[in-house]
Amino acid sequence: MTAGPREIVPPRALVAAIPADLQVPEPPELTCVPGSAAGPEPAARPRRGRKILRIAVTVALIGATFGFALPHLASYRSVWATIQAMTWEQALLLAAAAAASLVTGWIAICAVLPAVRLREAAVVNLGSSAVANTLPAGGALAMGVSWAMLSSWGVSAADYALYTLVSGIWNVFARLSFPAAAVLILATDSRPSAGLVASAGAGLVLLVAAAAGFALLLRSESVARRADRGLQRVVSRCWRLARRRTAIQVSGSLLSFRERAADLLRARGWRITAATAASALALWLVLLACLRGTGLSQAQVSWQASLAAFAFVRLLTVLPVTPGGLGVTELGLVGILADHASHAVTVQVIAAVLLFRALTYVLPIPLGAVAALAWQHAPGLIHARPREAPPPGES
Repeated sequence: MTAGPREIVPPRALVAAIPADLQVPEPPELTCVPGSAAGPEPAARPRRGRKILRIAVTVALIGATFGFALPHLASYRSVWATIQAMTWEQALLLAAAAAASLVTGWIAICAVLPAVRLREAAVVNLGSSAVANTLPAGGALAMGVSWAMLSSWGVSAADYALYTLVSGIWNVFARLSFPAAAVLILATDSRPSAGLVASAGAGLVLLVAAAAGFALLLRSESVARRADRGLQRVVSRCWRLARRRTAIQVSGSLLSFRERAADLLRARGWRITAATAASALALWLVLLACLRGTGLSQAQVSWQASLAAFAFVRLLTVLPVTPGGLGVTELGLVGILADHASHAVTVQVIAAVLLFRALTYVLPIPLGAVAALAWQHAPGLIHARPREAPPPGES
């Protein structure tokens, strides 16, 4: 048997919020193919056994992390006691750091899509993040959710492809470059471990390769055509996961993307880079605030070490093995920050990491549900009036 779209049942508030009859604006280069959402040819569908195995591995990894590894290091009772010992000033600091992290993510969306307002970026970010954090293959479904929202506000398929590719590429660049910078910073405080140095070197190699590939995409039409076919396959899969009745064809979009991306980067490249870096740094500051909030001092866990651990885990989760890196992120952060630490420090580290994940992984899920409901039932709160998008070359 093959795995069809009906086998994935997303949260109602997030995916059922996408109206089945939503009419997507069609630019000249966009065509709709009725009936293609029923699925690709059987040969192109992933085998049911492979899908079950992937889900089983995901569940086993998450279960081993939270059911064995973390409780083996410290009991959840002692971890909860550490969290309860926080003062209200520390709790306010955590709330402020989490809010700043969310807002910088929305600003990063606006940097690439200047026609999108901050409140619209918030809805797109929260809604898609909630889906990505809760479902296997949630990243693909999150693309479908974000496209449904943006297209309902008049964002064309070409603009969406430009936004998805540029923001995705810049996020990958940030994940690959952070470990090298973090290791250099860590060297000012202590000697980096061989694993961190190796990951920084691997990140640099991948960064050079990714940058070269991106430059080749912009310069070579033949490379753009091959990448264009791959993008169509990804979009078709996202469309099926979003349960839409028609699938868009984006064939040829990468050819126009080359010129549009060049214009966008010339006009707003520094803003996109700054916003992407600020978003990543704000996320790390949430981790640092959690470490300090649980009573860990600079002598116990330095900010340099927390930055290095954060960068390493971000590199480790470039390919999402589990939804939102669940299990992998927690195990990686605790393994680095609590390495050779006393039991008391280990308890505090685990408390800090779980707080960090509660604020950055769990919190966006209910917020995303609220955002999706507002988008469906109260669109005036989000998109009060039409706004004409400036050309990519204008800021």
